[in-house]
Amino acid sequence: MDLTGELLIGGTAVRGQSGEIFGFEAATGSKLPVSFGGATKQDLENAACLAWQAFSTYRETGLEERAAFLEKIAENILNIGDALVERAMAETGLPKGRIEGERMRTVIQLRMFATEVRSGKFLELRFDPADPERKPVPKPDLKLRNVALGPVAVFGASNFPLAFSVAGGDTASALAAGCPVIVKAHSAHPGTSELVGRAVQKAVADCKLPVGTFALLFDSGREIGQGLVADKRIRAVGFTGSRGGGTALMKIAAERRQPIPVYAEMSSINPVILFPNALEKRGAEIGKAFVGSLILGAGQFCTNPGLILAVDGKGLDAFIDAASQALLQAPAQTMLTGGICKAYASGVAKLAGHGEVKSLSQGLEGTEAQGRAALFETTGRAFLKHHDLQDEVFGAAGLIVRCKDETELMEIIDTLEGQLTAALHIDEADHPAAAKILPKLELLAGRLLVNGFGTGVEVSPAMVHGGPYPSTSDGRSTSVGTMAIYRFLRPVCYQDIPASLLPDHFAAVASIR
Repeated sequence: MDLTGELLIGGTAVRGQSGEIFGFEAATGSKLPVSFGGATKQDLENAACLAWQAFSTYRETGLEERAAFLEKIAENILNIGDALVERAMAETGLPKGRIEGERMRTVIQLRMFATEVRSGKFLELRFDPADPERKPVPKPDLKLRNVALGPVAVFGASNFPLAFSVAGGDTASALAAGCPVIVKAHSAHPGTSELVGRAVQKAVADCKLPVGTFALLFDSGREIGQGLVADKRIRAVGFTGSRGGGTALMKIAAERRQPIPVYAEMSSINPVILFPNALEKRGAEIGKAFVGSLILGAGQFCTNPGLILAVDGKGLDAFIDAASQALLQAPAQTMLTGGICKAYASGVAKLAGHGEVKSLSQGLEGTEAQGRAALFETTGRAFLKHHDLQDEVFGAAGLIVRCKDETELMEIIDTLEGQLTAALHIDEADHPAAAKILPKLELLAGRLLVNGFGTGVEVSPAMVHGGPYPSTSDGRSTSVGTMAIYRFLRPVCYQDIPASLLPDHFAAVASIR
């Protein structure tokens, strides 16, 4: 499949006329072949108009028809072959194994949502029969189902060019819910975005769905992204990126005449709490494992462990010694973009220059496009005093907080912002202490782990990839797992509606059951 740099609107490909976007090889900064035309306001208008027209038909597609569509997208992505892997590797600097794994994750997500759609569970049909003899007043016949919100704007993520981008979890769950999708491609991987976008567009045609069911736009600035969120036909937004970007979109959405939900995944430092008995028995082992998770993907996962909390003691010393030694051998890794690499270097320099932070270890040096892993230490008192020590450094940088006692550790937990994950490393003798902390962590994070790290988000009906602000904009939701579909649905009650006028989904799901 050849790249053309065109926008995908209404089943066709058109050249955007608002500036040019180029993909760059992450490792060298060299410009990659093919320029991508930025969308104009008219392109946005065309895409939104077609999406709104498609909505009335697409939202009532049969469950089997919609499930088959999701499976066809997965099939078409696999059929792109090595061209997709090679372009994604070039644009992101991520290794082949990572991209191939992410491609399969994307396929698995689509197939999981196809299974969910076929089951009809997401409709949450409820039947409460009438009782005309009830006193003092008759009881009406009531039925309920979830309906799709409307067209959804999805913003591709920089750090997951497949699983959180054009056909990633936001798109898959929105399409599963019955919502047309307009994707604003991430400028860091435009070629990867076009390849996947064409696979989705082909699936729309293969399944004979309305042409407005999917569109892909490139934006040479911020006008198109902001315009999508402001457009009256867009009814929800899926976003993965920085806190600044997410809150800017939230503001636009809130100021609309009809405000809409923005489901933004933004900032998380994913605290890891080390308990005394676990540290005493295997502090060095935990330290080495921590470094492996910290540097995974150059630290550019949203779940990399950026904060370690532990009470002072010999076990913590053993952890720090092992982690520091392991980090010395960590190779520098190519980061997603030059801008992200510079921001990471700035964050590391800020920690290194902080008066109450001690530099412990750094990984091997690399090129200007590579991030060098770094490990720091501070005291519990200093962490409580300086709120900026909670700021996320997007990359392989970790901060260890040495607490004077359990009381100070608990106080620190109470001050933390919302997180995607929180991990505990415990031994059986630590269970009573862990039991006291778990209720606090339930209020802090969307996923709690024992004797592990947050990197590695299983695609599962039981997964939660979300958490209180600022990890996400709405801590009641998840962007991974089958529950992600509920972000793009709302309930409707049908009172005393004749059977002949009820939506077909009532009869379809009843037959499945």
